[in-house]
Amino acid sequence: MLDTASNASAPPLPARAFWAAAQGGATWSDPAWQLRHALRTRAEFEQAFALTHDEREGLDAASARFEVAVTPHFASLCDPVDPACPLRRQVLPSAAELRHAFHERRDPLGEDPHRVAPGLVHKYPDRVLLLATPTCASYCRYCTRARWVASGEVPSSDDLDGAIAYIERTTTVRDVLVSGGDPLLLSTRRLATLLDRLARIDHLALVRIGTRVPVFVPQRIDADLVHALRPRRIPTYVNVHINHARELAPACREALARLADGGVPLGGQAVLLRGINDDAEALRALFFGMLSARVRPYYLFHCDPVLGTAHLRTSVERGLEILGELVGHASGMAVPKYVVDLEGGGKVPLWPDHVEGRTEEGAWLLRGFSGTIQEYR
Repeated sequence: MLDTASNASAPPLPARAFWAAAQGGATWSDPAWQLRHALRTRAEFEQAFALTHDEREGLDAASARFEVAVTPHFASLCDPVDPACPLRRQVLPSAAELRHAFHERRDPLGEDPHRVAPGLVHKYPDRVLLLATPTCASYCRYCTRARWVASGEVPSSDDLDGAIAYIERTTTVRDVLVSGGDPLLLSTRRLATLLDRLARIDHLALVRIGTRVPVFVPQRIDADLVHALRPRRIPTYVNVHINHARELAPACREALARLADGGVPLGGQAVLLRGINDDAEALRALFFGMLSARVRPYYLFHCDPVLGTAHLRTSVERGLEILGELVGHASGMAVPKYVVDLEGGGKVPLWPDHVEGRTEEGAWLLRGFSGTIQEYR
């Protein structure tokens, strides 16, 4: 249950007044300013939010578990008083993080045993995961790689050389997912150099980048960055992680438009999160919002069993129920794959079962989106 009692009357919130004055100005538009002024401590959060007891306890304990940071841009989108705000719940620590369910793990996807070089994971036959940086603009409380993002393990130039060398000699690899942390926080020069090096590897067919930058610090998406992401011999796909329609604020939409106008293919992914987006209307608004911003919904991930995330996870049954409410009631382009990422088996797509059985004559009995059951031969 959410703790709302301490929010009966909100205290003055000077940070919000400061942000309101800064919005639209040169400082607010500066990504470096956004990152420097990210909220990190309990004292800073108390300048911007009427914190609950659970949030205070979570902030006091967070440094021992996982990094905390929220950019002014994203914090300004969060409700300063309501702890049930779907954006606020994603980034403010809670005392619930200190409680670990028996099935939760530090490495729920089983990536660490597949480290083949520093910062490089080879789990799938034809794909590798390149962890380019442990830094994010803001930190999601359900982060799958909290163990690494919080470690301060910054890949060196030698580490990157070793990862590239592995990819060059492993000709079965056709796809590189660049993640972290958030690769779009690398300097534009470093990112362009990395993409240039990958594009020169003959057996690669594509490069993907996973990012929350357009959501957390859209000011980072400038003309130089768009140029760095330009098509090369192989395409670079940018998969943007967006969990709620309210994240698609005007600045985020403008950033996505700059990427799309620059010829960067955009995919969208979300994580199914309890109390945030675990109902059909919220997801319908999110996925149509993505499409209107020229982002094709690709994956809806079931929240991974990371340590201290039970309060943010819903059930697979609920996920399938929601998907059933979307299929046939939303454009097929607005219905992504719903997947569970297994520790040893990778991504498993789940889909509502529309097969009711077969007749004695061998016809299939299929249930349509309206609930009608028909024979199909």
